[in-house]
Amino acid sequence: MLRCCGRLHVVLLRRRWALTVLQTGVAVRLHGAPTAPPCECHAQRHWDCGTKQPRLSFGASEICWPQLGGASGMLHRTGVVMAPRRGIPGDGSDAAARRGVEGTRRPEWTMSSTVEDVLLEGDTLSTDMKLNDFLRNYVGGRAVVGKDHNVTMQVFVQEPGAYVKKQQLLRIIFNLTEYQELEATYKLHHKGVFSLEQWRDYEGKDTVTLIARGKLNAALTQILTERREAEMKFTLSTTIEDVLFKGRVRVNEMKLNDFLTRELGGRGVVDTNRDVLLKEFFKNPNKYIRDKGALKEIQITDAYARMKRAVKGEVIFDEDIRKLYKNGFNNLLGWSEAAANVKKSVHKLTKHSLDSALQEARNRMTTIEAMKMEGLYESVYNASWHHVVEIPDGDKRKKTGTGMEAKEGKPKQSWTYKKAGNTLEKNDGVRKSGEAPPRLMVLTSDKGWPYTLNVLRGAGNDFFINCEVDRVWQIIKDDLTEWFSNFDLTLNSSPLPRVLIGTPGIGKSMAAGSYLLYQLLHCDVEKLQVVVHCFGETMYVFDKTIKAVTKYVGNKTSKSVLDGLRQRGMKGYIIYDVAKKGTPPDTGFAPSTGWGMIVVSSPKVTNYDEWEKQTKASRIIMNCPEEMDVKAMCTWMKRGLKPYKQAGYWKKVKERMENVGPIPRHIFDEKIYIVRLGAVNGALLAIKDTDVGKYFSLGGEEKWYSEDPSHKLVKIVRERTDEGAEVFLNASICDDIGFRTADRLAKAMNTKDLLLLILRSHGALVSHFLEQLGLRVFTRGEFVSALVKGLKELRPPERNKAQDSVLKVNHQGHPTRTVGLGKLEKGVTRIPMEYGVLYIPAARNFPLVDGFFFVDSPRKTLVGLQMTTAGEHHTIPSTVRLFKNNMAKYFKGWKKLSRDMSWEMIYVQRADSKKIKKWQRCGPVNTKNLSDAEKEIVAFWKVKVHEYQFVLTTDVVNKIRAK
Repeated sequence: MLRCCGRLHVVLLRRRWALTVLQTGVAVRLHGAPTAPPCECHAQRHWDCGTKQPRLSFGASEICWPQLGGASGMLHRTGVVMAPRRGIPGDGSDAAARRGVEGTRRPEWTMSSTVEDVLLEGDTLSTDMKLNDFLRNYVGGRAVVGKDHNVTMQVFVQEPGAYVKKQQLLRIIFNLTEYQELEATYKLHHKGVFSLEQWRDYEGKDTVTLIARGKLNAALTQILTERREAEMKFTLSTTIEDVLFKGRVRVNEMKLNDFLTRELGGRGVVDTNRDVLLKEFFKNPNKYIRDKGALKEIQITDAYARMKRAVKGEVIFDEDIRKLYKNGFNNLLGWSEAAANVKKSVHKLTKHSLDSALQEARNRMTTIEAMKMEGLYESVYNASWHHVVEIPDGDKRKKTGTGMEAKEGKPKQSWTYKKAGNTLEKNDGVRKSGEAPPRLMVLTSDKGWPYTLNVLRGAGNDFFINCEVDRVWQIIKDDLTEWFSNFDLTLNSSPLPRVLIGTPGIGKSMAAGSYLLYQLLHCDVEKLQVVVHCFGETMYVFDKTIKAVTKYVGNKTSKSVLDGLRQRGMKGYIIYDVAKKGTPPDTGFAPSTGWGMIVVSSPKVTNYDEWEKQTKASRIIMNCPEEMDVKAMCTWMKRGLKPYKQAGYWKKVKERMENVGPIPRHIFDEKIYIVRLGAVNGALLAIKDTDVGKYFSLGGEEKWYSEDPSHKLVKIVRERTDEGAEVFLNASICDDIGFRTADRLAKAMNTKDLLLLILRSHGALVSHFLEQLGLRVFTRGEFVSALVKGLKELRPPERNKAQDSVLKVNHQGHPTRTVGLGKLEKGVTRIPMEYGVLYIPAARNFPLVDGFFFVDSPRKTLVGLQMTTAGEHHTIPSTVRLFKNNMAKYFKGWKKLSRDMSWEMIYVQRADSKKIKKWQRCGPVNTKNLSDAEKEIVAFWKVKVHEYQFVLTTDVVNKIRAK
């Protein structure tokens, strides 16, 4: 600094004000400076950036200056000495300081970097800082608040007006860059946004202040650009746009204010420019930044020069891309085939970039590492057949072992199918003459299959083919037949792309994937020369023309190989198994013409949704195996053992299946089963009231967007839309889990929500599970009170006298807890009968009722509950007899207890059901041909049983207060 006559003169930029400072370093007066208080929008931290010393206020306008030791920073037009590190958007006064640090290296952010680190980079500021410390550092020492209001900044940002009463001071605080970043940090944390990865997916970006949004977007852009450039390896299928822009964010589409905020700290930002694109700004900068001084400061920065060059380059690239696309050239393969005059028509920079990328792609094709899989082609192609059949009735072996036997060879008959909408379903009504279809088929390859070679522990050399697996092939075969019949690539360029979806662990990868591979290898080689089986980034190429298998690793490598096969004129089919987390297929993975593709996936939507949308793929939904399928699997696995050992193994597997569902992955090995059982129990304990849709709604897909413990409790089931397309729905994975899930949900949900769920749900698929859940509302007093008001008695013609339900007379007689009744075939121990208990049978085929309870007053009564949508629910004597026999097996002293017991049947229906309006009889209308025992039951039903109907409506539910 210059010293003149013992005084320091500082001439302010753009305004000829002089600050006179004594030799002591104390400011005396600011010549020509206004006496009004400084504008809040230019408030900066009032301290010395070089010496870290606070400033003193002086003069009528309380203009601040550092204490003894000298000035540092820039003197703003308001009279405030500004810290050079930061500025207020639009200020322009920190340009010199900015130019000094623009060349410094940017932080190396990662997706796990915190929002706080990005916004408060290099600052001691935090949400834990006390308000007075913040005010001293950034506003000035005289702005402190009282002790009672000296809260943390995290508390302050929630309700600033409660702690700072002066509106002028509040405005100063609100306009501070530091405060805006701190406030943004708090608000984002409140919304669950803590990292850059979460910021990337956050949908409320527009609610964040401009400067905070700019910093976060800049950090995110830096990461994504660096990541994309690192991953960018050119192949012949790489688009021209990807080559020229290399995955970078397009800067010419950036908004002017975002650029000024991100690169220049916000100077020059004007609200009217919020929608101005950079490419428009660079055409006429004076139109958008009218302050010539501010514009000049911006234009001399390196950031401005870099961005101007980038925008100009992008404009050139965009123009050339349009030219090439118009002529039909959209990737490197097209560029390689373009005529010389086409290549000459583009800018030399464009041509150089495309030529270099093309050379790299060609080099990669000649240097790809491949592994020859000796003997695998012959092993898979010549896989041996076996099958399992049910032993015919009358054969004495039927009653030993599993009642099934394994046979060598391919079965003479297989399953038949019928058209169902746009898909196929098994046709059980048609059977060809001769031997019955198998229960199961088995294929064995001595050297294994690509799937078994790709998993860590292997999975054996054979796999099971049930009707569901074979159905997948039948659908693909129809697709290929249609394609083979018309090889006009302009009309039918490739087979219909498909997505195969099924519950995890049922055999999609091992069984369906391997079976498709086997069948595709046996297709006419003149029509299909290549079959590719992929597992994420690992690819097995079966070349049918030379009968060889080659293994490749790496997604880019795989795409290069496929491009090369297409260039050689080969047609093929790809089985892409999303075998690893995060390895969905790229939308352009398969060659654009002459190739079919199916993606094999669990229901987790992110595995396939983008590829499905872009390729317009159709779904194939694979159901879980049936019980008899699993029994046949056990027969094959224990073939050669004595029948009693086969039967013993099947008994164990069946018990496991009843506990965790028909999932082969979890039921054949005891150790794996125990682990799965623990996971199921953990998932049940984690159930909340908000989880109801995961288990009992008809929706399927939205429940599989993320990993969730509930996936262990549900399976997916195939359904068809009205248009005939396949969709999947959720259902409980087995009856036991359905029962336990309903029990947990009933405890977590209030009565009104339970009833609304029943009203909203439709379709036969969920009816049984809704029975499980809906029955439990009978333990709620508020529901029973509403029920008795709506009960309608159904009387036989010969009964004239009405009789109220016991629940109407005794409101408190309803059950208060539930008890499950196990399946009789598993063996049960008789229990005492209790009043006030809702008994719910675990068996889906339990006779006569869905549930029941006992009431002791005003008369001893069994109340049976039947949830039904049908307009009739007659029964027959044998069903009533079976019910009585079952009751005798469940309850001690049933014969004596039931002697003087009356019965009530309550039919619960929804408003959209076909209404039951008449008494439901037991037996046929004409009872002449019944036995004496049957006639006795019919007479009992007429005399002892009273029937009631209840319709659940929205009005009834709305009258029940949620608790």
